[in-house]
Amino acid sequence: MRPTIPKSTDKNLELPETIAETPTRATNQFADECWFDDTCILDMDYFVKTLAGIKAKGVRPSLIGSIITHYASKWLPDLSSDDSIKVLNNVEDSPESVTASWIKKRFFIETLVGILPPEKDSVSCNFLLRLLRVANMVGVEPAYRVEIEKRIAWQLDQASLKELMIPAFTHTCGTLLDIELVHRLVKRFLTLDEAAKSGAALVKVAKLIDCYLAEAAVDSNMTLLEFIALSGALPRHARALDDGLYRAIDTYLKAHPNTSKQERKAICRLIDIRKLSPEAALHASQNERLPVRAVIQVLFSEHMKLNRQSDWSGSFTRVCSPNPTLETPTRCLSKRQMTAQQVEIQKLREDVMRLQSQCTSMQAQIEKILGKKSFFRCWKLSTPLFRHTSTIERVGEGCSGEALMECQTPVETKGKLVQSRNPPNKWRNSVS
Repeated sequence: MRPTIPKSTDKNLELPETIAETPTRATNQFADECWFDDTCILDMDYFVKTLAGIKAKGVRPSLIGSIITHYASKWLPDLSSDDSIKVLNNVEDSPESVTASWIKKRFFIETLVGILPPEKDSVSCNFLLRLLRVANMVGVEPAYRVEIEKRIAWQLDQASLKELMIPAFTHTCGTLLDIELVHRLVKRFLTLDEAAKSGAALVKVAKLIDCYLAEAAVDSNMTLLEFIALSGALPRHARALDDGLYRAIDTYLKAHPNTSKQERKAICRLIDIRKLSPEAALHASQNERLPVRAVIQVLFSEHMKLNRQSDWSGSFTRVCSPNPTLETPTRCLSKRQMTAQQVEIQKLREDVMRLQSQCTSMQAQIEKILGKKSFFRCWKLSTPLFRHTSTIERVGEGCSGEALMECQTPVETKGKLVQSRNPPNKWRNSVS
């Protein structure tokens, strides 16, 4: 048996009965019709009871968070993201005293923190930052502030710079912004498990903190220790580029012209010179506020980058010489020259292939000639070879291969072959 939701006497305050069965239609109804707008005029106790009944129906935590956000923004305009509502609220004169208003806001904030869904993404990070701002302003109990800070740390990568710039409401803080609060949020974020603080989330937080430092550095009351502590809270691998950190350091040095030489060196050690973009490196090389050592390091780093780029480009465009003793050409060959070289190399390859083919053919003919038994018959050395075909057939009669090997040496055979290739000149003039 599901618990019943308390209903108001007004028909406009009746809740839809099928909210759990049709979450899609309910979501559209919440977004479009805003049926819970009239509940904002109710007191806090009735809202808590109504919200408990909605939770009992199995509504998604994200929808519960949207209800709380909408109700809080209507009841307390300081929690709204619309600046026009805040301005109108400040213009209106409140009939009650400031102390009574603060007590009511304190009770409201503490009650909201107690009814927030336990899921991390049920309420947006910017709403939690506005809630923390008001909580610090009215002085809620520390336990509630710690709970809000934990929820903000879970999704710090989704925070905006505007909402993160929370003023300092304590007299112990000398700066306009609460830098210690942001430092605590970053520390809590870094203590989360690796699944919660992924690489992309860490990079977003680093960019957010660099932008925050650039805004906070304008305050002349910001000390060097506070700047170094907040900027050094993040690991070095969180920043792909140090341009944002360099901008914050340059802003700090501009707003604090009396910074000593040792302090300038200490703050410049936060920058990884190798992670500066060419634009930031060019600005740093001409920045008079930086110490000389930092400028020299920037120039040396850019010089090394140019050398590496030239080496890489030369490795791809350099023409390899066939003779390693020759010097490398100082300029690249034109397209026409490279084409002519390729044609010449192709011709040389064809000539080599043709010569190899001729050599192979001649070797095959020699082996074929040497393999015939008719060449290994006994005949007179004075008789020219290949004079008449009948003579070769007649000489070969009655002589075996063994007898031929006994009566004929390889030198003699070679001489006959040479003689057969180069016939006497008198054969050329013969008409027969």
